Amino acid sequence: MNKYNVAILGATGAVGQEFLNLIEERNFPFAKLKLLASKRSAGKEITFMNKKYIVEETTNDSFKNIQIALFAGGSASKTFAPAAVKAGAVVIDNSSAFRMDTEVPLIIPEVNPEFIKTHKGIIANPNCSTIIMVMALKPLYDKVKIKRIVVSTYQAVSGGGKEAMAELEQQVNDIAAGKTIIPQILPGASMPKHYQIAFNLIPQIDIFKDNLYTKEEMKMINETHKILNDDSIGITATTVRVPVYRSHAESVNIEFTDELSVETAKNLLANFPGVTVQDNPADMKYPMPLMTSGKNDVYVGRIRKDFSIENGLNLWVVGDQIRKGAALNALQIAEYMVKNNMIK
Repeated sequence: MNKYNVAILGATGAVGQEFLNLIEERNFPFAKLKLLASKRSAGKEITFMNKKYIVEETTNDSFKNIQIALFAGGSASKTFAPAAVKAGAVVIDNSSAFRMDTEVPLIIPEVNPEFIKTHKGIIANPNCSTIIMVMALKPLYDKVKIKRIVVSTYQAVSGGGKEAMAELEQQVNDIAAGKTIIPQILPGASMPKHYQIAFNLIPQIDIFKDNLYTKEEMKMINETHKILNDDSIGITATTVRVPVYRSHAESVNIEFTDELSVETAKNLLANFPGVTVQDNPADMKYPMPLMTSGKNDVYVGRIRKDFSIENGLNLWVVGDQIRKGAALNALQIAEYMVKNNMIK
């Protein structure tokens, strides 16, 4: 098997660290590995597979002789993706920078791998909550077309990065110790106000748009349309940050154009790659963030009829957004390209 020179941009963050975990777990065929980050993180030492790597500051010259560039996300994507492509690398980008670019395919490998071949150097990873939802939608959509989706998300603090996870832990400890809470990170570090997340819910993820939806909510709407190549689906979303370390949960209500039975839906989901059905109300079995953290599959349960409409189903969908919602999905794109000899 051929081996490839790989760069990870954002190697010191949560997604970057997960890239390393998955490369080792899945035995990804790399020959050379370059770890990149901002100037602030440059110089850090990371031990990976019994070898020590020094994290380098990312520059436009960082991608010489690199064939696959895994971008963990953030503003660096806009700056360095063009330089990586110019150097000959395929960029698989986890930021929102290129997702809605008509020249950039937006890929979930189990859902729309046929569009990978249309790339012009950059392939976009969808938003984490979009990936988790669409993994559950796709096998149902292929059977019966979808008319409308109403989704409410319960998103873990790890979606806000390592700092948000640390803030939740600190706040819990401070509350237990009777200390005063001074929030500094959520809903977003750069925002003018911050709220306590411990023992609280924050109904804002990312900034508000002029239409009163948050940017995160619009991502779910626009990206789902693009991935399924179907703008006719009505979609409305409410995204909420919850005091959970890891793994997003979503309540998804689907209105179909025709009838789809609960039993058929369960069978379709159970046979779709990357999805595990965990649905036994009599035994109180259903997916939860605590049990799905660190897992690769998207888990679906609470599958039931919506009796308020003619052709409706309710799903409860849970997935580790650092894995399938980010690093795993990106690495699966690279694996698909390797398997199909799409890397020069």
